[in-house]
Amino acid sequence: MSLEPLLILELAVLGIATGFLAGLLGIGGGMVMVPFITIIMGHRGVPADLAVKMAIATSMATIIFTSISSVRAHHKRGAVRWDIVRRLSPGIVIGSLVGSLGVFALLKGTALAIFFALFVGFSATQMFLDKKPKPTRQMPGTAGQLGAGGVIGFISGLVGAGGGFISVPFMTWCNVAIHNAVATSAALGFPIAVANVAGYIVSGTNVQGLPAGSFGYIWLPALVVIAACSVFTAPLGAKAAHSLPVKKLKRVFASILYLLAAYMLWKGLAG
Repeated sequence: MSLEPLLILELAVLGIATGFLAGLLGIGGGMVMVPFITIIMGHRGVPADLAVKMAIATSMATIIFTSISSVRAHHKRGAVRWDIVRRLSPGIVIGSLVGSLGVFALLKGTALAIFFALFVGFSATQMFLDKKPKPTRQMPGTAGQLGAGGVIGFISGLVGAGGGFISVPFMTWCNVAIHNAVATSAALGFPIAVANVAGYIVSGTNVQGLPAGSFGYIWLPALVVIAACSVFTAPLGAKAAHSLPVKKLKRVFASILYLLAAYMLWKGLAG
């Protein structure tokens, strides 16, 4: 698969858009990248099953870069809850490795696409309902956050996202302010991405039929172009996140997730 000008342009536009969304919504951009990388690879002859897996892995790899760019902008505004990051990260690493090294390699790409769609649709519904948490509810203790981190890391590894679609609703449910939740989710994207990428590389090492430029399940041309573009727009999204009202921010988040869930459900069922 050659890196022709049209492909570079497609990947650059995707990087610009996902970088902005990473900063705006704290989702690492993965919810957008997975469907579009699947489309791009499918149009270039990569089988659907393999295209979905490589899209998930490549999306996760770009989050390493977008999370750094996004979290710097959020940190300057004092919005990141580093105490939550420290407590959730150990469980995130464990859950990520279990998902990317084991379950991801065993499941078919079409099954992963359906799982992606169903879980993202559920997350979007929770955000749209905007249920108010009990005023007394707080983040759980160290053991509870270890377990929550494990769930976030495991599911993120199966769908190629930075975990914001789980961690943002979870934190707001525990009465963490939405802007703090988005900023903290951006910071959590880094340990999620690093642990999962290691798993994707190992589990994809001996897979047959990978396109040129692959490193395990990661498609390096897409990683380079998307990451190079997204790091510039992530801070712009982070700035916008602090100027939008809470309800509008949640509705934007949920609307995007619904659209992408519908596409991936169709992709999984059609495959």
